[in-house]
Amino acid sequence: MAPSKRRPDKDSDAQLFANSTKHKKARKEPDSARAPPKNSKSVHEDQIEKPTSKQTQRSLLQDEERAFPRGGANVLTPLEHKQIKIEAERDVLFETSASKENENASGAASGRKRSSHDFDNESAQENRRRKRKRSQSASKTTATDPEDHVKIEGLSFRRLVPGSQVLGQISQITSRDVALTLPNNLTGFVPLTSVSDTLNRRIEEILNKEDGNDETEASENEDDIQLQHFFRLGQYLRACVTANTNTDGVAPQSTSRMKRRIELSVNPAQTNAGMDLSDVAPGDTVQAAVSSIEDRGFVMDLGSKSTNIRGFVPLKEMPNDLNQHDVEEGTVWLCVVTGVSTNATTVQLAAKQQEGATAHQASSVSSVKNKGVLLPGTAVRMVVTAIVDGGVSGSIAGMMNATADQVHSRQQSGVQGKSSVKAGSKLISRIIFSPQEGEDTVSVSLLPNVLALSQPLTKSDSASQPVSELLPLSTIVEDATVSEIWSKQGLVFDVGIAGLRGFAHISRLSDKKIDSLSAANGPYQIGSRHRARVVGYNSVDDQFLLSLEQSVLEQPFLRIEDVKVGQKVTGTVEKLILNTQGVAGLLVNLADGITGFVPEMHLADIKLQHPERKYKDGMRVTARVLSIDTDKRAINLTLKKSLINLDKVWSDWNQISEGSRSTGTLVNLSKSGALVRFFGAVRAFLPISEMSKAYIEDPQQHFRIGQDVQVNVRSVNAEQERMIVSCKEPSGDNMDDQSSYDGIKLGTFVEGKVTATTDVDVKLELVPSGIPAILRLGHLTDGSEPKSVRAAKHVRVGQKLQDLLVLEKYRNKRLIVLSKKPSLAEAAKSGTSISGFEDVVLDQTVEGYVRNIIAEGVFVQFLGDLVGFLPKQKIQDAASTLPNFGLHIDQSIKAHICFVDTELRRFTLSMKEKSSAKAATNSPKSKENAAVPPPLDDTSIPLNEFSVGSLVQVKVSSVKRTQLNVKLADNVNGRIDVSEVFDSWDDIADKRNPLAHLRKGDTISTKVIGFHNSRTHRFLPFSHRTGVNTVFELTAKPSHQAPGSADILTIDQMTIGLSLVGFINNITIDKIWVTISPKLKGVIDILNISEDVSVLKDVESHFPIGSAVKVRVKSADALNSRLELVPSNFERPEELTIDNISEGMIIPGQVAKVSEYDIYVRLSSSISGSVGMTQLADDYSQANPAAHEQKEIVRVCVVEVDKAAGKVQLSLRPSKVLSSSMPVIDPHVVSISQLKVNDIVRGFVKLIMDKGLIVRLSPTVEAFVHIRDLSDEYLKDWKSAFKPEQLVRGKVINTDAALGHIQLSLKASLLDKNYVASFAFEDMKRGQIVHGKVRKAESFGVFIVVDNSRNVSGLCHRTEIADATVADATKVYEEGDRVKAIVLKVDLEKRRISFGLKASYFKEDDAEDADEALAIFDENGTEEGGVSLDNRENDSRPEERADEERELNQNAMSSEEGESASEGDEAGGEESEHSAKRRVSGTAAGVLEAGGFDWGGDGDTSSSTAKKDFSIFDGEPDHAQKPKQKRSTIEVDRTGDLDRNGPQSSDDFERRLLGQPNSSSLWIQYMAYALQLNEIQNARDIAERALKTINIREEEDKSNIWIALLNLENTYGDDNTLESVFKRAYSYTDSLEMHEKLVSIYIDSGKFEKADELFQTMTRNKAFTPSETLWLNYATFLMTSLQDPDRARALLQRASQSVPEHLHRHLTTRFAALEFTSPNGEPERGRTIFEGLMAAFPKKWDLWDQFVDLERSKGESENVRGLYERMTAEGVKMKPRRAKFVFKRWLEFEEKEGSGKQVEYVKKRAEKYVEGLKGGDGVIE
Repeated sequence: MAPSKRRPDKDSDAQLFANSTKHKKARKEPDSARAPPKNSKSVHEDQIEKPTSKQTQRSLLQDEERAFPRGGANVLTPLEHKQIKIEAERDVLFETSASKENENASGAASGRKRSSHDFDNESAQENRRRKRKRSQSASKTTATDPEDHVKIEGLSFRRLVPGSQVLGQISQITSRDVALTLPNNLTGFVPLTSVSDTLNRRIEEILNKEDGNDETEASENEDDIQLQHFFRLGQYLRACVTANTNTDGVAPQSTSRMKRRIELSVNPAQTNAGMDLSDVAPGDTVQAAVSSIEDRGFVMDLGSKSTNIRGFVPLKEMPNDLNQHDVEEGTVWLCVVTGVSTNATTVQLAAKQQEGATAHQASSVSSVKNKGVLLPGTAVRMVVTAIVDGGVSGSIAGMMNATADQVHSRQQSGVQGKSSVKAGSKLISRIIFSPQEGEDTVSVSLLPNVLALSQPLTKSDSASQPVSELLPLSTIVEDATVSEIWSKQGLVFDVGIAGLRGFAHISRLSDKKIDSLSAANGPYQIGSRHRARVVGYNSVDDQFLLSLEQSVLEQPFLRIEDVKVGQKVTGTVEKLILNTQGVAGLLVNLADGITGFVPEMHLADIKLQHPERKYKDGMRVTARVLSIDTDKRAINLTLKKSLINLDKVWSDWNQISEGSRSTGTLVNLSKSGALVRFFGAVRAFLPISEMSKAYIEDPQQHFRIGQDVQVNVRSVNAEQERMIVSCKEPSGDNMDDQSSYDGIKLGTFVEGKVTATTDVDVKLELVPSGIPAILRLGHLTDGSEPKSVRAAKHVRVGQKLQDLLVLEKYRNKRLIVLSKKPSLAEAAKSGTSISGFEDVVLDQTVEGYVRNIIAEGVFVQFLGDLVGFLPKQKIQDAASTLPNFGLHIDQSIKAHICFVDTELRRFTLSMKEKSSAKAATNSPKSKENAAVPPPLDDTSIPLNEFSVGSLVQVKVSSVKRTQLNVKLADNVNGRIDVSEVFDSWDDIADKRNPLAHLRKGDTISTKVIGFHNSRTHRFLPFSHRTGVNTVFELTAKPSHQAPGSADILTIDQMTIGLSLVGFINNITIDKIWVTISPKLKGVIDILNISEDVSVLKDVESHFPIGSAVKVRVKSADALNSRLELVPSNFERPEELTIDNISEGMIIPGQVAKVSEYDIYVRLSSSISGSVGMTQLADDYSQANPAAHEQKEIVRVCVVEVDKAAGKVQLSLRPSKVLSSSMPVIDPHVVSISQLKVNDIVRGFVKLIMDKGLIVRLSPTVEAFVHIRDLSDEYLKDWKSAFKPEQLVRGKVINTDAALGHIQLSLKASLLDKNYVASFAFEDMKRGQIVHGKVRKAESFGVFIVVDNSRNVSGLCHRTEIADATVADATKVYEEGDRVKAIVLKVDLEKRRISFGLKASYFKEDDAEDADEALAIFDENGTEEGGVSLDNRENDSRPEERADEERELNQNAMSSEEGESASEGDEAGGEESEHSAKRRVSGTAAGVLEAGGFDWGGDGDTSSSTAKKDFSIFDGEPDHAQKPKQKRSTIEVDRTGDLDRNGPQSSDDFERRLLGQPNSSSLWIQYMAYALQLNEIQNARDIAERALKTINIREEEDKSNIWIALLNLENTYGDDNTLESVFKRAYSYTDSLEMHEKLVSIYIDSGKFEKADELFQTMTRNKAFTPSETLWLNYATFLMTSLQDPDRARALLQRASQSVPEHLHRHLTTRFAALEFTSPNGEPERGRTIFEGLMAAFPKKWDLWDQFVDLERSKGESENVRGLYERMTAEGVKMKPRRAKFVFKRWLEFEEKEGSGKQVEYVKKRAEKYVEGLKGGDGVIE
C-alpha cells in the first residue's frame, strides 16, 4: 500500500479508530437506529450456539476442552476441583446477569423515538438507570453494570508505545527495511538490524570483511543481504514496537501534525520476551528465527538468552509457499507449538498457516497457564461479556480481558440492529495487540483472514483472487453507497463488489472540515451514493480506504506507481538543480507529493547554453516519462519535443519487432559503436558500421552523448533483452544494398571511390552501390613495402580506382577487401586463381600473398579464406636463412602445390623447382597410379592387393615395450601390438618383458588386420587406409595365421568376470591402462592393483610398461567405450563399498584432497573417507595435513562407519596402521568412559562460541572449555587468542557419560607443577620490593608495571624518584626503562599503589634477587668462585664502553663496525666528546637509512636508551657527566633586526641576503615567498640568483638550491623544464645525489612511473651501480610503492654483479630484511636468506642480531627464542662481552614478551653458560 500525501488540516489515518472510545461515557443512539433487520446475522452466528437459561447456570469451563497435565496424572485434589467449579459458576452468573441487564435496558427504550430534548435529559436518565442497577445489585450480588465493562478501543498511533506488541502483515520489502501493515490502517517499519540475532551476526561478518579489504577492493556482492530472500509478501509476523515518534522527533502525545513513523522489531528475543519458554505447551504461538538448516528441518532460535531452549520445524511443517533451498539463516516465522521434548530443551514447531475453521479451532489455545503466552498471533477462545456499538469485549480463560473493535468484530452499528452474538458466547479469535506489561486488556480480531493468517480472497466460486487486485489504488468508484455511519470516525461504504467494503475517514469526506456525522440528516445518510477514490487498502482490516475530497478526485496521480513509462504528463517546474558543471537537471512537480527529474541532456533537443533563462519556477511544462525506479521513488522525464511528439514509444521489449523505427537518445559512445536508450529498460546497441553509409572511424567525432537519433531495428531478442539498431535507411534501399552486396563475387573486378586514407589502408565506397571496402597498402603493388607506401601517397580522397579485385567479404561487417596487385589480377583474368579447396590441383602453379609468417614457414592466402602452407624447407635456399625468409605481410607469392590432404582439406606449397620424383598426395586416385614396391618375399601377394586377412612376411625394424615396428617393403611400414603376439598366458616366457625374445631383423609371419594411425595411436579399419600417418596393423598370433579374417577383441564381447590377458600400456598417478587388443584398452584403478602400499607407491618398478597381467572384467560400458578391469589375483574379491567396509580394516588409499584441517582419502571408485586432525598422528603436535600430497598412497585404518550418512572416518595413526605397540603420546579416545577426572589430554579447537571452546579429542569425542577455564589470567579479547584446529592441552575437570559431556580446563596452574602465579593487586604489601618497567612517563611522575603480575601498576611521584629534587620525571626516565621500586602505599578502595625509587630506600647489602643468574657478569669476580667474563682490570675503559654501545645500537652500526664487534676487535679509539654528551643527555642517535629500511624495527632507537638499559641491568648507577663550562661568546648587536616575525616583503629578503648571501635556507624562504604570491617565474629567477651568488665552496647550500628548484619545476613546471633543470643540476653537483633526490621528489609527489624510469636509468649507469644504496632504495620502492615484489627480488642478482664483493653480505642482508619490513614481502623468504648467510658466516654476530630484531618486529616469539637458543648452545664460542650482551637482550625479551617461567629459564641458562666457560684456574677457557 503506497502512502499518499494528506492535507495538513485533516486527521491522520493513524487516528482512524482512535476516537471510537473516549474517557467519557458514550451517548446512546435512538431506539429506532438500534433495531436490527429481520434477516440480520452476526458473523459467528452459524458457528456459536445460543446459550439457554439452563446453560447459564453451569460453568462455561465445562464447554472448554479439558487440560491434561503432562504425563497424564492429575495434579489437583478433589477439594481443589470443587473450589474451582464453584468459582467458575459464580463468574458465569455474574457475566450472564450483566448481559441480561444490558438487553433489558435496550429493550425498554426500543418503543420510544428519541427527540432532541432527550439529549438534554441524557444525564438524568443515566442517573436513574444507575440507581436502578444499584438497587438490583443489592439483591443480586452477581449482577454488574454494563458501563463497568472493559473499554473497547481501536488501535491507534497513541496506543503503540515502545514495548507493546502487535500483529502485522508484510506489505512491502525494500533493501533497508520491511513494511508491516498493522490493524486500523497503521503501518510500521522493521529495519534491517531488527530482524534476528542470526541475521545481525551475518551483517557484522560482511562489514568486517569489507573493512579488511578497504585497501584492495570491495567485497563481492554474493554475500550481500537482501531482505527479499528472508521475507515474503503477505507473511504475518509478531512485532514489538521499539520507537514511536514523528519524523521531526516529536513524541506521539504532541499535537504536531508531522508525519509519524512506527519502528518495529521482529527479533524473537523481543517478540517472545514476555513468554516463559520453559513452560510452553502445544497450541502456543511463538516467533522463531532460523539459526541453522538441517537435512530434515530447521533449527529455530526462540530468542531465549537465559535458557538453551531451541525450536525445530520439520520440513513438512515449513510454509507451503517456500522451498527448502530458498530458506536462509536468519529468516523469521510465526510458528505454533506442536510438541515439547521430554527434557524440555527442544520445542516442536509448525510454520504452516492453518486453513479452515476446524484448523482454527485446533490451533487455538485450549488452556492458559500464564498470561505470558497471550501475545499477538495467538489463537484463543474468547468468552463474550458485552456487545456494544464500539465492538465486542470479553475475557480469555478468566485471566485477560479482550476487546474487538468495530472493524475486527464486524459488529454493525445501531442503524442495522443488534448483533446476534450474546454474552457468554465463545468465539474463536486471534490476538492482534498486547499492551505494555502491567495492562490486562488485549485486542483481538474475528476477521476470517486474520484467523487464517492469510490474504483476503474473493468470495466467488471462481479461482481465488486477492481482494486488493479487484480495486487497485487510485481507482475511482463512481457509486459508493453508505452502509454504516460512525459519527466521530467516518463512513463505511459498499463499493459495489460483494463482500468488499470501504471506509472513508471523517477527514477524507470533504476538503472542508467536518466535525461529526449524523444518520438522520445531512448528505451522508445511510444509502446515499457518492463518488470516491481508492487511496489505500489494509489487508489486515480487509477494507479499502476511500477519499471523497474533490482535490483527491481531481489529482492525476496519487502514487508513483500510477505513473506509466512513456506516458505524456504535465507538471510545474519546481527548481533547477545545479552542480559544478552548471545545470544538472530540472525538478518538475507532477502531482501532490510526486516529482520528476529531467536530466540536463533531456532539457531540449539541442544543448541549451542557459537553461535557467528558458525554465522558470512555477512554469507549466509538458513532458514524457522516460523511466521509473520504484525502489528509489524516482521518475525521469524528458522535455525533448522529438520524444514528446512520438506516436509510439518503445517501453516494452515485446512491442518491438525487426524493421520498426523510432527515436532514441545516445547515452554512451565507444570505438565500436553507441548505446541508445529509449523508454524504461529498453536499450539498444548501434554498431559503428550501422551509424552511416559513409566510413566512420571515431563515433565521437560525429555524435555526442544526449543526441537524439532515428534508428530502425536490425535484430531484437526480447527474452535476452538485446537489440541491434541502425541509422541507415531500412526497407527498399536496404534490400537493394543487400542484393548489391550479394551480387559481388570473389575474383571479380569493381570500381571504388576513395573516402579516406590511413597509414595501413585506403577506405573506399564501391560505385555505384556505396558498399564500404578497404584496400590495404600492401595490395597496391607487387613490389616491396616502400614501393607500396610511395604508391599510397598518390591516392587522394575522392579519387576513383578501377580494376579492383575482390579478395574477401566479411558478411557480418558488410565489408569487402580489395586488391590492386597485378599478379592477382592477371591470375583472375586468366582463370588460374583459386578460391576454394575444390580448385586445388596437385602441381598447379598459383598466385597468392603472404598472410602470416611463423618460424616453421609461411601461410599463403588466396581468394576468400583459402590458405595454404609454405614450409621453411620449400622456400628457396637463399631466402630460408633471411629474417622472415625475406618476405613481408601481403607480399605476392608464386608457388606450386606439392601436397594435398583431402581428409583434412589442407595443401602444401613449394617455391622450389619441381623435381622428377613423384609428388606425395593423399588422394586415392594418385595412390592407385603410384608404383607398388615389391614385397619382401615372392610368395606374398602384391601390396596393392592387400586386404584384411592377407598373409605377409615382415621384417622387425625395432622392438618396443608395447609393440613391434616392422617393414613390409621399402617405404612400407607396419606394427604388431604386443597383444597380437601371444595366444595365451602360458606362451609368455618373460612376463615383465614379453617381447624380449625378438630382435631387430627377425622375419615373422603376420596377417593384415587393418591400419594404425601413428599420430593419433588409433586403430583404423581397412577402409581408412589413406593418410600419411597410417601404417599397416598386423597380428602375429599363431592362431591367426590361417587364411581368413582375424577375430580382434572388442568391447561388445566383454562380459563381467571374463578373464583376459592384458599388457600394461601406460601408468598415470591413479590409473593403469591395459591393452587387450589393438581395438580395446581397459583401465585398472591403482588401488586395485595390490594391497601392498609399498607396491602402490612404486607401481612402475613392479609393473613395468609392456608387462603382462592377468585381469578380469569389472564393468564394460559399450556406449561410452569404457572398460574397467581388476587383476585376477587381487586379494579382495569385491570392491569396497559402504556396505562391506567395516571398522578396524587396514587398507590402502589414495589422498584425494588436502585441506587446512583434514585430508580425504579415496578407498575405491565408490567410497572415500576423511582423516581428521586427531587421526593424523599419535603425537598431535606432529599432525599436519600439509605433509600429505594429493594422489599420495597411504595406509589407513577404518575407525568409524556411518552407513546411513555414507560417511567413513579413517586414521593414519602409526599405532593403528602399523603396530599397536608403537609409542602413543595422544591416545585415541573411543568413548567418554576412557577419560577420568584429572586426566591431561590434548585436542584441537573445533568451535569458538560465546561461552567457550569446543575441543575435539577424537572424531567422536568432544569436550567443552568454559571461558573461566581458559587461562589463569584475564583475557580481554579471549577469542583472538584461539583459532580453529589450534592444538590445546587441558585437564579433565568433569565428565558425564550419560549426557556425553566432558569439561576441560586449560589453566596453566592445573597443568604445570612449576607454575609461578603472577602477582595480583591484593598481593602487594607495603614495604615490598619489586622489579618492573616504566609504562608511561609524565612530568609529575612515572607509572610502573610490576614484572610477573596481572598488569599491576602504580605511580611513583617525582618527589619519590630520587633523593635530590626532580622537577620533571621525563628527564630521568622514559617508557621501557627497567626499575627497582619499593611499595610505599596500597589503597585497596581506590586500587592505587604508590612506589618509591629513591636510593635511600634500598640497603647496600640487599641481594639482587632478580639478577642472580647474571650477577657474575657485573660483579667482576667479587663473588666466591666467580670469574670475570670481561677479563679486564678496571671498569672504565672508554674503548670497551664504545664497543658495547656499538653492539647495542644495531641501527647505527655499519657493516665494518658490525664485523669488528662480532669478532671481538678490542682496538678502538677513545670515545668522542660528542658521543659521551649524547649518551648522557639521552638525545637520539642518528639512524642509518639504507633503502628505506631501519634495522631497529621502530626507526627511533637511540643509543642513550640502550645504554640506560645496559647500566640498569648491570646494577651500575647511571652517573651523569658534569656539563662543561660554557665558553664566552661574542654578543651580536641585533638592533638591526627590527622585524621579529621574519621577512615580510621582498625588501626584507634582499636586506637579509646582503648579510647572508650563502644561506640556502634564506634563499629557499625567498622562493617560497614568491610562490605564495603566485609569482612562479620570479621564484625561478630567485633560484638562479642563488646559484650564482652562493660561493662555489658551499656545495651543500648549492645542492639545497638545486633540490628546491627541482621541487618547484615538479610542482609548477612541465616535463621539459624539469628535465632541463635536472640535467644542469647533476652536471654541477654530485650526479648520484641529484638522481636520488629527484627520485625522492617523484615518489613524494606520487609519480611512481617516472620514479621507476629514473631508477632504471640509474641502474644502467656504471658510475652509479657500485652503490649499494641505489639497489636498496630501488628494491624498497618496487616492493613498497609499486607493490611489485618479484621485480624487487630480481634486483639482488643484478646488484651482486655491480656492488663490490666485500659489500655482498651486507647487501644480501638488507634485501632479506626487506622481506620482513615491506607489507608485500614474504618473511619466510627472508628467513631462508638469513639462514644461508648465517651458515656461510657463523661468526658474524651482527647477522644474528639483525635476524632477532626482524623476528621480534613480526611478533614471532618462538622464532626469537630459537635464535637465542642457537646462539647460546653448547659448543658455540662467544667472547665474554658478546655473551653478556646476548643474555641481556634475551632476558629483556622474555621479561617483555614471555612469562615468569621463561625468565627463570634464561637466568638458569646464563648461569649454566658461565659455569661452562670456567677453567680450572678460575678464568675463562
